[in-house]
Amino acid sequence: MKILITGSTGLIGKQLLDHLKGHELVLLTRNIEKAQSSLAHLALPHVDFISDLSSLSDLNNIDTVINLAGEPIADKKWTRKQKKIISDSRCKLTEQLAQLCLASTTPPRCFISGSAIGYYGDNGQKDIDEDTKIISADFAHQVCQQWENKALQAQSKNTRVCIIRTGVVLSPLGGALKKMLLPYKLGLGGPIGNGKQYLSWIHIDDMVYGILHLMTQEESQGIYNLTAPHPVSNRLFSQTLAKTLKRPHFLFTPNIIIKGILGEASVLLTDSQRVRPKRIVHEGFKFRYSRIESALKQLLS
Repeated sequence: MKILITGSTGLIGKQLLDHLKGHELVLLTRNIEKAQSSLAHLALPHVDFISDLSSLSDLNNIDTVINLAGEPIADKKWTRKQKKIISDSRCKLTEQLAQLCLASTTPPRCFISGSAIGYYGDNGQKDIDEDTKIISADFAHQVCQQWENKALQAQSKNTRVCIIRTGVVLSPLGGALKKMLLPYKLGLGGPIGNGKQYLSWIHIDDMVYGILHLMTQEESQGIYNLTAPHPVSNRLFSQTLAKTLKRPHFLFTPNIIIKGILGEASVLLTDSQRVRPKRIVHEGFKFRYSRIESALKQLLS
């Protein structure tokens, strides 16, 4: 297949590329030289880099689009300027891709586009799946909803659209887990607040295989939660991480400190989201790491 990928140098993108070496790849990246250097270790045999979409008038020669690009949501405080960067980096590019699909006489058969479980907001102990209805003015929800709506514009009788609402992706190479490792190794790790808020996580391998499942299953379309079947409380996650690293676990971080550091973005750590991947499980997808204990043991071994 010929596959157009955005966000290929990110945590998920790099891991995904390693499984797509047999395909012809077109990678959209803002900095081609930097991307080539970042991905050189993969030795991709069939790859082209493009820096923008302006050279394309359609996607007639593309079989699949995998759209993972977006400004990291947790790296900076959510100032008004940063919120615009976060939103534009997702919505504008996704709309461009959708319009190129619609302009094609033989459009891509599959359009997989990112989203996040931030769509669901804070739901306490309540179980959430793809059918859960949410009305919220929260920034994360609003961004996810707009992002998804842009992607769904690409849907037609020729193109099936799969939206992936991603949980916290666990990998020692980047993302949340990498940031946590040093304080936990120093014995300074612990739950946030009372630790009762739910964390919906997914092992990087399951994230990649989930995308491959949606890419190859011709019946798959619509909204999918890509999270492990067993979300855990922040306290249990913290205890398990400390135990896996053989480190003490007695500290905690008050919510007020997190809010002081991150501002409005603190909801990423304090909101509770107990998300279930109902649809992909019903389609027969088997998670390799459904429990946090086995996931962390494998990731940190």
